[in-house]
Amino acid sequence: MYIHDISRDVLSTPVYEGDPETRVEFIKKIDDGDEFNLSAISMCSHAGTHIDAPLHFCEDGSPVDQIRLNTFYGKCTVISVEGILTGEDMDKLLPYCKRRILFHGEGKTFLSHSAAIVLASSRVVLVGTDADSIAPSFDEERTHRELARAGIVALENLNLSNISDGEYDLCAFPLKACGLEAAPCRAILFEQEKGIN
Repeated sequence: MYIHDISRDVLSTPVYEGDPETRVEFIKKIDDGDEFNLSAISMCSHAGTHIDAPLHFCEDGSPVDQIRLNTFYGKCTVISVEGILTGEDMDKLLPYCKRRILFHGEGKTFLSHSAAIVLASSRVVLVGTDADSIAPSFDEERTHRELARAGIVALENLNLSNISDGEYDLCAFPLKACGLEAAPCRAILFEQEKGIN
């Protein structure tokens, strides 16, 4: 079995425009004569690779700690596609997809509101992207809100640069951050080694 880390580094990945910068403070350092190393991190809950919970755009949506854990683990489909996907696009893609879909688009793949409407009536529980948002900048709210109302979580800011299209097992558990609308996660794909059966 092959294990692929598809997360971005939470400390060095640029933040979404307008979000607070990630900062690290070294409180203790062995190099400075201290007995141990100790650091503190200040960051946005949407820093690096992260999960957007329904609460992000819906006042009565679930926070990240109240989402069923099996949402973040299971069969997924990786698809290479660029551009803003429409509802018509999703109708064509969904028959070939598992309940978790990751869009590989070099940071240029987004879901339109109509795509989110189609997804909302499907069995999909998670959508992911290697862009910094699942939605285009001009339609963030409607797309996110449609997904949120359907209980679909967004996995954003993935690193899919060395991942081929196909089916994998996804593991992307968010940090347990009670009551928050998002949390960083370590996203992993498990790929079965192919050989003679």
